[in-house]
Order: sequence, then C-alpha cells, then structure tokens
Amino acid sequence: MHKYILRRLLMMVPVLIGVTFVIFTLTYITEGDPARMLAGIQAPEEQVEQLREQLGLNDPFAVQYFRYITNVARLDFGTSFATGRPVFDEIISRFPTTMHLTAMSIIIAVLIGVPLGILSATKQYSVFDGAATFVGLMGISIPNFWLSLMLILLFGVQLGWLPTSGFDTPSQWILPSFSIGISSAAIIMRMTRSSMLEVLRQDYIRTAKAKGQKGSVIIFRHALKNALIPVITIVGLEIGVLLGGAILTENIFSIAGIGRFMVDAIARRDYPVIQGGVLLLALTFSLVNLIVDVIYAYVDPRIRSQYK
Repeated sequence: MHKYILRRLLMMVPVLIGVTFVIFTLTYITEGDPARMLAGIQAPEEQVEQLREQLGLNDPFAVQYFRYITNVARLDFGTSFATGRPVFDEIISRFPTTMHLTAMSIIIAVLIGVPLGILSATKQYSVFDGAATFVGLMGISIPNFWLSLMLILLFGVQLGWLPTSGFDTPSQWILPSFSIGISSAAIIMRMTRSSMLEVLRQDYIRTAKAKGQKGSVIIFRHALKNALIPVITIVGLEIGVLLGGAILTENIFSIAGIGRFMVDAIARRDYPVIQGGVLLLALTFSLVNLIVDVIYAYVDPRIRSQYK
C-alpha cells in the first residue's frame, strides 16, 4: 500500500507540470496588458514600459515559463500585481474558507444523495422512486448560479430567515452549501440508485433473502457495501466539481475564498494569482483522487488483496 501511494504521488508531478504549462500558456496569449492595468489608463507609455520590464513581461515565453516553474518548485508563486503580497500567502489565507465550503457541500450532497438513492432502489417503480428521479433530474439541470440567487431571494430577502452574505457563522454556511451541494446530491443519488439496483439483482442477495435475513441486513450489510465503489468514485469527482462551483458561489454570497479572489484577479489581469489558484486547485483535486483510491482498498477486500 505504501509503495502504491508513493507511486501515485510521483505520478502527480507530471500532471501538475502539465497544469502549469497550460495555465501559463493561456495567460500568456490572453489579450490585455497587466502593466497597463497596474499603471492606470492615464499613465505615460514610458512608465508602462518600465513596469513591463520590471515584471519580466518582455522576456520570451520560454524564459518566463522556466522562471515560473523554477519558482513554483520552491513554493514561490510570485507576487500579486494588485496587492504586492506573495501569491502563496494570499491563497493560503483564503484556502481554508473554500475547503470549508466544499466540505460542507459534499456532506450535504452525501447525506441527501445516498439515502435517497437507497430508498429509490429498494422501492423501484414506486411513486417515491419516480419523485426521487424527477428531483434528481431537476437538481442536475438547474444552474448553480440561478439556484443561489433563488435561495437568496426566498430565504434571505422574502422570509428573512438566513443571511445572504459572509461565511463566518453557521447560519451563513447554509445557503451557499446547499446551493452547490444540491446538484451533487442529485448525481450521487442517481449513481447510488443505479449501483444498488445492479447489486440487488445478484445471486448472493437472493441467497440472503432465501436464508431469511432481515431486509435492513441485506440492504446495508450485503448490498450497500458492494455498491459503494462507484459511489465513492462519483463523490471524489464531485469534490473537484464543487471546488469549481465554489468560484461562482463565493462571488454571489460575498465569501472571501479562493474563488472570489481569482475572479477579481482575472478582472485585474493578475496573472500570478490566477496561475497559483489554478495550480492549488489541481493539486487538491489530485490528492482527493489519491484518497479515493486508498479508500477503495479498505472498502473492497478484492482490491486490498492486490496490495499485499
């Protein structure tokens, strides 16, 4: 197991290098002049050119990328054009807020999606199954930003039950967490239902029923444990989706996380912040996938036996 984890960690290195190359290339070819944005519209061309030279923007692409990748290897993501502070410090100070929002959202998604999927599978073709399937389809179809605005209008403006901005108190966690967790809950529900239906048709389930096992024992001890592998996979993938969804949600709810910081950086052409934020999110997603693969081994004895 330790060798497998080490091998996966080493495989993450070329992935992250590829991410840095793609995001650096995109920011390099994007129209706009960061030096002009920093100096101001009315600044003379001589001052802009001096600032461009100071930032190293006149260097060739290969020189700029090599300098960037060398600095990243030392955990130096550069300095923000707008704030003048190290990008690493700016991102790390906001990272816990984004991860908190993502964690709350995935908890809500699992707590809603898995039970609904189990009930839908065990009561196939019933009214409940049809209602759950319809709700799941709606959850997947509704855009995240639209749902966020509707939740604000209903629970924040009309009813006045919950605050519509910030992320400091438990009451402020509810609306943004639900807004990005609902779509993931729908996907998890559909995957749980599909996986459970496949397992419930297996011969060993019929054998357990023939032996007189209780329905709850059959569902949770025999069926659910064997249906968890695809569910764990989709939960791991949804964490990456939620990290991306947090970018819009943080702006709508005025949450001081990485997403809002990156959107402001895009508007200011603050390239070091954009590059550092994307790289950190890619690293987080890669680590989540590694954790999911390790969880496989503890859930499924067949996979665990391959590492011994």
